[in-house]
Amino acid sequence: MASIRRTLSPANHGRSQYPNGSAFSPFSGINSPSSKLLSSSRLSSSPSASFAAVFVGLRRLFFGSLFSQKYGRRGAQSWRRAIYRCMLFCFIGFLLGVMPFRQVHDVRTHDFSFEIKPPVVRLQEEEESEKIDGPENNVGVGVEVSAVSLVEIRKKERIDYEPRKLLIVVTPTYSRVLQAYYLNRLGHVLKLVNPPLLWIVVEMNAQSAETAEILRNMGVVYRHLVCAMNLTNMKDRGVHQRNAALQHIELHKLDGIVYFADDDNVYALELFERIREISRFGTWPVAMLAQSKSKAILEGPVCNGSEVIGWHTNEKSKRLRRFHVDMSGFAFNSTILWDPKHWGRPFMDPIRQLDTVKEGFQETTFIEQLVEDESQMEGVPHSCGRIMNWHLHLEAHGCDYPRGWLLQNNLDAVLPLV
Repeated sequence: MASIRRTLSPANHGRSQYPNGSAFSPFSGINSPSSKLLSSSRLSSSPSASFAAVFVGLRRLFFGSLFSQKYGRRGAQSWRRAIYRCMLFCFIGFLLGVMPFRQVHDVRTHDFSFEIKPPVVRLQEEEESEKIDGPENNVGVGVEVSAVSLVEIRKKERIDYEPRKLLIVVTPTYSRVLQAYYLNRLGHVLKLVNPPLLWIVVEMNAQSAETAEILRNMGVVYRHLVCAMNLTNMKDRGVHQRNAALQHIELHKLDGIVYFADDDNVYALELFERIREISRFGTWPVAMLAQSKSKAILEGPVCNGSEVIGWHTNEKSKRLRRFHVDMSGFAFNSTILWDPKHWGRPFMDPIRQLDTVKEGFQETTFIEQLVEDESQMEGVPHSCGRIMNWHLHLEAHGCDYPRGWLLQNNLDAVLPLV
């Protein structure tokens, strides 16, 4: 087969040559028949070559008409001009977005108020007087209730959103006839107290299923603790149960107001709200039913405002005590237990109730570890003039009760239906 050679003109000697004899251009030779022939013969030899052929065809379809050999340089210049214009417009739009068109006030300098301020309301009341020897007298009374006065009233009724102190209520309990009644009564009172509140219930040796069920169904945040200690004297049971709760508070560094609330006492709801006002140590009078059940006695502080100036006591055997307070007649800040430096305590020993002292002296020996004298106490409420806690000593001794407070068999007495 005869070969045909094409001689190059002198004008193209200094350029890189391609099969179609044209100079270098990224889109040159697209419409050349020789390039079509060569590309088709080369790309048909393998699958990858067929893919390349498809790509070349798409490139010719989209860019062949835009960048032809004749108008390649002019088309490139038009594209550059369009890109520059687009960038200029974007920059102008950015400047317009940043520049404010009117004065903008800084919202941080103004207080936010979520109240809807009502407009000035004008109330008109018309009354018709009776005819008394003369014409009718219409009395019109104009009352203007300004928006300022309404806002002041709403501010007084506004809910206090300041964070409240945590109330840590410690209750030692044990299995007996009236245990379910006592726990349910105290639990429903605590349920009405504003949160946050933590109810720590302590039992001896093991958690009873009956107590756990009551706590689960009560709807109060609680912790069910166990005091694992073998005791020979059951009178010291409450002392060790409270010490287990104090150890738990100290270990977890719970920050709040600690209050020992026995399950057999009667409490006013106001008491738990007053306790939150305590800074270090607060105390109040407790009404008690004497052991003989024949008289009521008062035990607690005598106050001048919030200052403790004396003590109420009626029992001669307890007059030797330093502080005449019932176990449910005081509360204290929990940080005294685990942050003694904050309160200037000179010793670092853990604060616990003592089981080595005589019965009735646990309160005063424990309080002596918390405060030095009455100057560090607060009377609750003001002037200690209200009784918010009652200790009645009501127990049913020697009575049997079914396990889980459920009757397994029918009662012996059966009344026929009439």
